[in-house]
Amino acid sequence: MADHCFNSNDNKQSFMMNENKQWVKLNVGGTYFLTTKTTLARDPNSFLYRLVQEDSDLISDKDDTGAFLIDRDPSYFSPILNYLRHGKLVINKGLAEEGVLEEAEFYNIAELITLVKERIFHRDTRPSKDSKKHVYRVLQCHEDELTQMVSTMSDGWKFEQLVNIGSQYNYGADEHAEFLCVVSREYGAPEGTEVEHSDRAKVLQQKGSRM
Repeated sequence: MADHCFNSNDNKQSFMMNENKQWVKLNVGGTYFLTTKTTLARDPNSFLYRLVQEDSDLISDKDDTGAFLIDRDPSYFSPILNYLRHGKLVINKGLAEEGVLEEAEFYNIAELITLVKERIFHRDTRPSKDSKKHVYRVLQCHEDELTQMVSTMSDGWKFEQLVNIGSQYNYGADEHAEFLCVVSREYGAPEGTEVEHSDRAKVLQQKGSRM
């Protein structure tokens, strides 16, 4: 029986051939991405994993370099491929979660779809930076006191509204119109207190507008 001898060069070439079969080149919208079948196997039901199988039921053209042609946005492909690499959702600055969700659905990556939907939900339900709580104060003053009062406001107080509560008729030169001056500032008190101040201010404003 003849012995089969393999030299180091044969082993090296065989190893390289096996390694080359593991690597996959993708041409996504004109941008090349290099990855492995092991990476794509994170989701065996995904479009990408099915695409690179030798007996794939998906039909895709290849370019002159042998890369699979995929007509999608390459900037949104990076979060997809990185998720398959390490299992984390990392969205580059300038990309929208909705765009990543669209790609995740196209590539049929179920767990990533769930992650992106959760990210969008938390984003939309998170309190806005602009939704700060305020406390209101209503100050009553005469016309000749307005300028001084506004100029001396401090400690974060700012002018909100001025309501004339005086008579629309002036019977004497010495009579001055009276005003309600509504001011506010950000406040860290319990919500109930803030609502109480806010409601009080609104009531006084309505009262002044009817007088």
